[in-house]
Amino acid sequence: MKNYYILLLALCVILPIQAQKKPKSIKVSYLKSSNGKVFENQDPILLFTSEQISLVSTEKIRLQKADFPVEQVFVDFQLKTISQLAQFKNQSTVLSVDSVALGKQNFTFSAETRKILGYNCKKATTSINSNTIELWYTDELNLKGAPTALGQDLGLVLEMVRNGNSKVTANKIEILKNVPAFLKLPNPQPKIVDQLTYKDLLWKSRFTSIPIFEKEIINFSDAAQSNDSILRFANGTIIVKKVRFPKIKKGSSVFVDVTEQSNGDAYDRTGSVFVIPTDKNISFLDGLKNGAKTLPIYENGNGEKYQGVVRTENYAPLLELMRFFTPFGVKQFNNLQLKNKVWQDSVYYRQEISELLPALDDQEVWIGMNIGNYDKGGHKVSLNVSIHQGDDSQTQNNWLLPLFNTNNVMEMAGQQYATMFNSEKGLELTFEVPEGNKNYKLRYITTGHGGWGNGDEFVPKKNTILVDSKEIFAFTPWRTDCGSYRLSNPASGNFGNGLSSSDLSRSNWCPGTVTPPVYIDLGKLSAGKHSIQVTIPQGAPEGSSFSSWNISGCLIAE
Repeated sequence: MKNYYILLLALCVILPIQAQKKPKSIKVSYLKSSNGKVFENQDPILLFTSEQISLVSTEKIRLQKADFPVEQVFVDFQLKTISQLAQFKNQSTVLSVDSVALGKQNFTFSAETRKILGYNCKKATTSINSNTIELWYTDELNLKGAPTALGQDLGLVLEMVRNGNSKVTANKIEILKNVPAFLKLPNPQPKIVDQLTYKDLLWKSRFTSIPIFEKEIINFSDAAQSNDSILRFANGTIIVKKVRFPKIKKGSSVFVDVTEQSNGDAYDRTGSVFVIPTDKNISFLDGLKNGAKTLPIYENGNGEKYQGVVRTENYAPLLELMRFFTPFGVKQFNNLQLKNKVWQDSVYYRQEISELLPALDDQEVWIGMNIGNYDKGGHKVSLNVSIHQGDDSQTQNNWLLPLFNTNNVMEMAGQQYATMFNSEKGLELTFEVPEGNKNYKLRYITTGHGGWGNGDEFVPKKNTILVDSKEIFAFTPWRTDCGSYRLSNPASGNFGNGLSSSDLSRSNWCPGTVTPPVYIDLGKLSAGKHSIQVTIPQGAPEGSSFSSWNISGCLIAE
């Protein structure tokens, strides 16, 4: 009996010591939550850590079920390095090693304590990009690690709280018998890149980029010539290319990007990116090849003939993706110095066009771009479309119908200016919709032109839209923020009152900006034929000066 009590006493002494023995490795699972609610169907963050190294991964990555790109973080506690490893869909892998980030992490320590999963935790706080981050960590397991690269050297971080409401919290800790074989960097190591390159490769891998034009010249020249991939029309002021778009997942976001520089033209010009519909007997491409006069004519009784501007039984007008306006001479005229003005090198326009997905999805289409100008140097432009995968559950338009486009992109080949609004009738046409669609909207772009004091460029004018002779929507398109873009307009004229021409408010456009569409609810339209009419009180001519309105409209529906 005496020996039994001695043995029991010995165990009481030994067991606590064994309980405090440093484990060889630990696996921690974390879940994300916001405002007390745990996200559903999430991929848990997994932390594997040992005395020498930690690995931040996810459950799907370890099961090889994660979508690409796959990113994991290794932290070497002896070398004090953070290594980011990314694998892409094409099976290529890159590695970025940071030897200073871990040592630069600074924290404020608090006397507060709390228990998480039975372990006593201490609190450290830091600020990242104006976000307050609280980290709750424990020393009781004698190993370090965290669910992100932040706080890896503090202790074992069991919870991270951002701005008091977004949390990453440990929900399970497993003591591993051995250090997992994967808890080390791959050998041989993949290609090593710097941090900026790593971030750029990772970012670009998350979406599909379709380059269309790269530093192409849009100018006015008798020497403009087409080649095997890019067609040039209207003395080089229009460029067109056939582009194949992939199958686009429902709910995806689609963007158009344009970069523009002056290559000689000092003036603000109307630019447009468009699709040429080819589902009818006649297309705008026929007009480009054979002349504007071969396009269907629209007349409203004012004595003028307008080529290719409205939908007919046999013709669909241009589907405008983006309307943009060049600034006064960006890049080419940056030598025109003003004190405390540092001119921009180029203008970048970016606009979402997801509502137009039905016109691009799994199709080969003609994409065009124009800048109206009479300059031999003209403009240098790049055009890119990017597709960002979305959620199938999102509601999205699945039908569209181009209705009208009065922007005379063939101005330099004789297409008439849009002066039809000097008549009360304005622009009017009929169209037909099928059974089964709902939530009809008109995607409407409008800009007023007439560049003198009383011209419609500088005079607010009400736009009225009528469907089946009933007024649906009316507004006055006007931009008062043009002065915000002064640094893109080095060649802008300056007036005696201290204003620049690029500062002046305009009819829905500014030099160096995009004009966004207006989305007008049309509600439920019965299957069959309908009419649409646009009226604008266009200003009267003065001498050789006249006003015009470039409008485009596309019907979209679910």
